[in-house]
Amino acid sequence: MSVHVGSLDLVSPVMCASGTAGHGAELAPYMDLSLVGAVVVKSLLHGPWAGNPAPRVHSVDAGMINSVGLQGPGVQGWIDNELDLLVASGASIVASIWGRSVDEYRQAAELLAPVAHALTAVEVNVSCPNVEDRDRMFAHSPQSTRDVLVATQACNVPRWAKLSPNIMDIVPIAAAAAEGGAQAVTVANTMIGLAIDVEKRRPRLGKGRGGLSGPAIRPIAVRAVNDVATALPDLPVIGCGGVVRGVDAIEFLMAGACAVQVGTATFADPRAVQRIHAEIDEWCQSHNVANVADLTGALTTQGPT
Repeated sequence: MSVHVGSLDLVSPVMCASGTAGHGAELAPYMDLSLVGAVVVKSLLHGPWAGNPAPRVHSVDAGMINSVGLQGPGVQGWIDNELDLLVASGASIVASIWGRSVDEYRQAAELLAPVAHALTAVEVNVSCPNVEDRDRMFAHSPQSTRDVLVATQACNVPRWAKLSPNIMDIVPIAAAAAEGGAQAVTVANTMIGLAIDVEKRRPRLGKGRGGLSGPAIRPIAVRAVNDVATALPDLPVIGCGGVVRGVDAIEFLMAGACAVQVGTATFADPRAVQRIHAEIDEWCQSHNVANVADLTGALTTQGPT
């Protein structure tokens, strides 16, 4: 069940997605975090950030829509108050960082450098607004994505780029991330949506629009993974978006992902990552698959027969 992601070896193909496992070892009471592929912590700005106004989360038919707004203690606050607990849990730790400008990404990466020995990787979340480009996401521009990845090399650990599906062609963005130094790309973040309270004639979320996640977006994320994996076969892809069961993860693997992240499912089942790992293992045994890594890219181009 072990997999390779760039230069890294992970004990499992299943990870906890950023934003859904907290900033520290919140899931440790529910499962052995040392057996998880990695715990990707909630994205951190270089300094503390209050996030968006409430309400922040709303349930929809096949998932949820949220506008938490990346609330967090900042990189140094996380190091001082959360990192030791994660290290003690035995987890493979992936710190996620974000910024509103290239320089803010640089600052966050530099703050992580002194604790690089405790980190497995850094996931650079480029799926957030760029104040230098009229609030367009960094991940909507190849040049901005490349600039951010170059700026974050000071963290001195392997970097992954978390991309957005809210774009017609994700391949140039993934290529730019690789050019900037990303060893892998996480495909993909949430889809932008809007939920309305028709009685009050107001948005359900305090910020208005939010990120749609869960099973509703899985076919979009699987397609995006396949687009990147087909066009850039040497770039490892981590699939993310609506993984609830083991077969969902296998779908991502067959599309070209080398690993997956589980997010929204964790809110309903805090043991979801552990359960999905077991379901993948069971599927592989029943289908005579000796190594889960053999499933990566196993999709055929033929239609139904």
